Amino acid sequence: MGERAAAGGGKWVDVAPGRLPRWLENFAARHGPYREEGLTVTAEDGASATLHAPPGAGPVATLPELILQARAPRRLGLLLARKGAVAVGIADGDELVASKVDTHYVQGRTAAGGWSQQRFARRRDNQAKAAAADAAGIVGRILLPEVRTMAALVAGGDRVAVDTILAVPQLRAVAALRTGRLLDVPEPRHAVLVTAVAAARAVPILIRE
Repeated sequence: MGERAAAGGGKWVDVAPGRLPRWLENFAARHGPYREEGLTVTAEDGASATLHAPPGAGPVATLPELILQARAPRRLGLLLARKGAVAVGIADGDELVASKVDTHYVQGRTAAGGWSQQRFARRRDNQAKAAAADAAGIVGRILLPEVRTMAALVAGGDRVAVDTILAVPQLRAVAALRTGRLLDVPEPRHAVLVTAVAAARAVPILIRE
């Protein structure tokens, strides 16, 4: 279960679909009995938790509906990107059924000045463009043929890198499935992509105590 600070106060936690009933029990144990209002529970000590449907889940209005939808198998596209590295995959339920990982060397920034700095900047820009083009090609090969079967696209890593890849016109249908959340992941590798499947299926919960 991941945890991160929430803008405006409180914190976000990510809970696996199968653990939701137990998580709600533990919430009541910590804060006292709660009342339900839609997807928000408010305990007797004033603590509240608002549950959000995970990517690709259908519309829900109550907690039982959310739990049912969150547990249902869904086909998700995954795109993880950072400077010079990309990992693309398709998850069917909890299983990663297709994937491709690629890396490119992209030069770091230099402290040199003048002509050398400009030359290095141009080289770095060209390397970054080549990496993004290759990454877009991988997305096209892995995700584009499956776009009609995917419930959502979940991205992770560096937002600029992801945005650059999905800005390619040929990937418009894939980009249209992108969800708002960006997974916080290290440099994309196959093991990171496997871990991202669980993160993509998790239920985000906003807690205020």
